[in-house]
Amino acid sequence: MNRQFLPLFEPYRFNNNVEIKNRLVVAPMTHFASNPDGTLSEQERQFLQHRAQDMGMFITAATLISENGKAFHGQPEATKEAQLESLSQTAELLKKQGSKAILQLHHGGKLALSELLNGKDKVAPSDDPETGARALTEVEIKGIIEDFAQATDLAIRAGFDGVEIHGANGYLLQQFFSSQSNRRTDQWGGDLANRLRFPLAVVDAVDAVRAKHQRPEFIIGYRLSPEEPGENGITMTETLAFVEALAQKTLQYLHISLWDFYKKVRRGSDSEITRLALIHQQLNGRLPLIGVGNLFTAEQLLAALDTGWVEFVAVGKSVMINPTLATLIKEGKTQEIITALDPEKTDHYQIPDTLWRLCVQGGAWLPPVKGKDWQPIDL
Repeated sequence: MNRQFLPLFEPYRFNNNVEIKNRLVVAPMTHFASNPDGTLSEQERQFLQHRAQDMGMFITAATLISENGKAFHGQPEATKEAQLESLSQTAELLKKQGSKAILQLHHGGKLALSELLNGKDKVAPSDDPETGARALTEVEIKGIIEDFAQATDLAIRAGFDGVEIHGANGYLLQQFFSSQSNRRTDQWGGDLANRLRFPLAVVDAVDAVRAKHQRPEFIIGYRLSPEEPGENGITMTETLAFVEALAQKTLQYLHISLWDFYKKVRRGSDSEITRLALIHQQLNGRLPLIGVGNLFTAEQLLAALDTGWVEFVAVGKSVMINPTLATLIKEGKTQEIITALDPEKTDHYQIPDTLWRLCVQGGAWLPPVKGKDWQPIDL
């Protein structure tokens, strides 16, 4: 290995005394490849086969926890006992590569797809005419909190090293956090404290399952998006208050979802400071941060870590097109890392068929494609 990149391979010890062997994390990647019943498919298995090698942690694709929250075709699931064997296979596949296997827990809320809900209502914090979602009842809210707990129980029994609660990208937990989508007037909406009640209750429920299993070494992380566009969208002021509340919980890390690692604050704080720097400052060492956002090369990953804003750097797009990214860096083969997808690549980088077709078409959330213009999304 080129000594320049040694910082990427320094271990880190979480507050529950679990050591992560390096600072490299595979970000959750939607792959549209699970079987219709949410179990591990052969194409999904091939996709996961090498991408965890030499990584510190591998966070799975968003995994469904409630049947009324399915937001992707081919989405993996942790909704019922029958999926335990499949979840065990996924955990084993990742852990055999030497990475910590983290199952990301997800509910789409109003972004769920009606055709995937088997006749169930699409639900959200409040009625949403644009998507056809109706407001959850209090009983249903408590039921979804229990679904997160049940999925955590499955993850522990399946052998995962941890779970990541998906509170980012406009899905259900963020919908409760945002006054733009949460217009409730009961204890689950209104002021900021009430809007944080649901995501914090999910954290507590997940933590309670860990305690029930007497597994303090089980990792719990939380992923969030720090700001939203729109007049009533989440501001950095609100996010810093949320981060403060999360820092009081027995979490092991926070994962900040960004399209651009260096994105500056939009509103609610100093717009000359990056979002990650501000959140890191707020945490003041109490929890480590995972940062992500269009980092492709070893040099870019190192520069991101060197900012001091994060303790871990995550990669998604680069891992799609460099299935052995961490190994290439470790073995001093950084010149072999590519930064654009070749649509003529015959083995498709072991990318599942549906995702491959989307990749070739191109999109801001996908790797750049050779010969096509690429524009970032402003979020």
